Amino acid sequence: MIPLCIIYQDEYLVAINKPHGLLVHRSKIAMDVEVFALQLLRDQLGRAVYPVHRIDRKTSGILLFAFSKEVEKLMQAQFYNNEVDKRYLALLRGFTDEDGKIDYALKKENGTPQNALTFYKTLAKTEIDLPFGGHNTSRYSLVEANPQTGRMHQLRKHFSHIFHPIIGDRTHGCNKQNKLFKEHWGLDTMFLHASHLRFIHPVKKLDIYISAPLQQEYLKVLDILLLSHVDLSTI
Repeated sequence: MIPLCIIYQDEYLVAINKPHGLLVHRSKIAMDVEVFALQLLRDQLGRAVYPVHRIDRKTSGILLFAFSKEVEKLMQAQFYNNEVDKRYLALLRGFTDEDGKIDYALKKENGTPQNALTFYKTLAKTEIDLPFGGHNTSRYSLVEANPQTGRMHQLRKHFSHIFHPIIGDRTHGCNKQNKLFKEHWGLDTMFLHASHLRFIHPVKKLDIYISAPLQQEYLKVLDILLLSHVDLSTI
């Protein structure tokens, strides 16, 4: 097994650049899976680690762990109180507005609605000579998403709600687009990446800023869609 990519570590916290397809920990919805980020990182470092937040199995990028239960609780409180600035890169179908606000409640598993708020800005748009759905070309947008709440599949559901689903999202996305990417380029990744995290260190009280480089499949799709020139260093 290839070691996990550690992008931040001190005596209290450690962050990895989680690959697409890796579960954070054991889950009832994937009982057949035997390898998890929690287990891999614990074995790699030779000590216990505690995830302080979650990102989807299909989402790549920053995943933060604590080295103690005390620090875990302090960081979880920051996430719960929306004191952590979270940024994602998402590849969407169609041309999005230059920036936007998605204020759309999402339901829990028991049907109870929860408020959910996402801000986004469009970093780049592209149009390629590939016919799709009666159109002579295919259009896509690369956006930076900044969720203000942490609901399950929030970004996936919110972008689907505004009719710009995330490419590769089988549950909430466009299956015809997903099929197109798989058949033309052999890509079935969901192109959602947790790229940046900013928070006040729970012990040191320092301003911590973590960034996770895009992984190989994401870089490949940006090249295919003529978006490899986009400067992501200013996010």
